Amino acid sequence: MIRATILGLTIAVSCAHAFAQSGDKKYGPGVTDQEIKLGQTEPYSGPVSSSSALGRGAAAYFEKINREKGGINGRKVKLISLDDGYSPPKAFEQVRKLVEEEGVLAIVGSNGSPTGVASQAYLNKAGVPQLFQISGSRKFNDPKRAPWSTGFFIPFYTEGQIFGRLILKSWPNSRIAVLYPNDELGREYLAGLRAGLGDKADAMIVRAANYESTSPTIDSQVAQLASSGADLFFNAALTKFASQSIRRAREMGWNARMIVPSISGSIGAILRPAALENAKGLISSQWQKDPTDPRWADDKDVRDYLDFVKTYLPGVNPEETAYATGYMVGNLMETILKSCGDELTRENVMKHATNLKSVSLVLGLPGVSYENSPEDYNIIRNLQFVEFDGTKWTPFAAQVGN
Repeated sequence: MIRATILGLTIAVSCAHAFAQSGDKKYGPGVTDQEIKLGQTEPYSGPVSSSSALGRGAAAYFEKINREKGGINGRKVKLISLDDGYSPPKAFEQVRKLVEEEGVLAIVGSNGSPTGVASQAYLNKAGVPQLFQISGSRKFNDPKRAPWSTGFFIPFYTEGQIFGRLILKSWPNSRIAVLYPNDELGREYLAGLRAGLGDKADAMIVRAANYESTSPTIDSQVAQLASSGADLFFNAALTKFASQSIRRAREMGWNARMIVPSISGSIGAILRPAALENAKGLISSQWQKDPTDPRWADDKDVRDYLDFVKTYLPGVNPEETAYATGYMVGNLMETILKSCGDELTRENVMKHATNLKSVSLVLGLPGVSYENSPEDYNIIRNLQFVEFDGTKWTPFAAQVGN
């Protein structure tokens, strides 16, 4: 009788232990013992389709960790990446499909400000993480109004503000012309530039022109800006429009000093189509290593990335840095999911994604810090100014505090 009682007690303890072990695993939608399902939307078609390289870079990164590491903590990562055509209504419908039909754990690394904003309210109401939106809109760093949304780029407003301060420090008597897309991104850059210039903004900005993403060219806008007499051109155009405006300005003989933001600094995607001689002397900013820059030739992260491109993105030009940005998003998401362990709920993913401290971000620039907090979701904390010498970006001496 005593033996039976002891045996029964042993079985009960064993069962309780087994139940506790099972209970240690907490899963949200899209997670099993074998898989973690993530979603994103990218402009694989439409006016800015070249930037969809971000999505391809992230997908290839997860393919790499699935093949070489068996996934993350034993679970393969499945990234479902859908085309939104850079259309906000289409992006919203695709995000709903990812959440309601595919049942993803989180939306990760989707591309664009207007497309991200279109689904932001829906995702926040549903409690679905919208992580590292490829955007610098301040709407993705608003923990009170949008606690489930974070951006990846430094806020466009902040970068514009930094450039405004640089102009005041280095070229205080300049006459400025501004080109920007007529959307959230463009308006943020312009507002930030004005804030950086302070009370001199109205006097220094002599003309501003915007364009629609559906426009065939921006030749007329560049002509208007060139006729203003400006000697400094703050060019916040994107993708093909950035290339067109750089080329057109120089073809017209307008040799104003030109500043382009970090999102338009890709040698392969932006500067080479504009013709490198036209880009010589451009001022920009960086927060990630350019894998084709000779100064990083012996850098381990860069060597690893170039090997990755050969294996997982064959035929891709490493000069197109959008692929590297997608690779960085994948690496950052791997760090977060690893830290979540077996508690792969949406709440825990969000907790870890907004408590990143001194992250060693692959391909991150030395001197640039990457960290955030529940009060400030922005992960890129500073920038480095660079100048294009006709073949590569080189450090630019003037520095301005963030």
